[in-house]
Amino acid sequence: MVENRTSKTANKSGETRFASGGSAPTYLDGQLLIAMPVMDDERFARSVIYVCAHSADGAMGIIVNRPAGSIDFPQLLRQLDIVDESSDIELSDDGESVRVLRGGPVDTSRGFVLHSSDFSIENATLPIDDGICLTATLDILKAIAQGHGPKHAILALGYAGWAPGQLENEIQHNGWLHCPADDDLIFGHDTDDKYQRALEKIGINLAMLSNVAGHA
Repeated sequence: MVENRTSKTANKSGETRFASGGSAPTYLDGQLLIAMPVMDDERFARSVIYVCAHSADGAMGIIVNRPAGSIDFPQLLRQLDIVDESSDIELSDDGESVRVLRGGPVDTSRGFVLHSSDFSIENATLPIDDGICLTATLDILKAIAQGHGPKHAILALGYAGWAPGQLENEIQHNGWLHCPADDDLIFGHDTDDKYQRALEKIGINLAMLSNVAGHA
């Protein structure tokens, strides 16, 4: 971003272009970032990231397609002493679908819950876009364990962060594409296919994109 006078447009492939102009900058809150095949940072290769916040001060997002190993949600609730070993976890109808993900390389010991907007905690829940919110307190985990949390949720350990202008620079250098988010790409179980489905959402064939990147 240059002196806060950068505007953004997207071409048909979903690639974001930044150009100087007098209009206010447009940010990517509520969008999904899709790593280009040439991404050489192993922390983000083939990642799909939901952008929770983006401004002149930087950006923050949650990787939504990387499971956190063998950790499951009930196990994590017990590890955090939210419920004890002898207690039943009264998950809501969708509670069993709460996935534990590796949200990014920053602050990996902390949990961040992306969830539907049917649940909020005053002064703790950040509304983002299109019915998606972010809450990072233990209270939401307690609510989920007691069966009255949000209908849809994922728990991410850590997040991805960018300094001011860093994300814009990475996009300009073909590090990322972006597309509109939807509930399935955020909350869906099939994390292995999210990368390909996100590309297909903007009309891009992964095989063709990989070939082009390989001959760049």
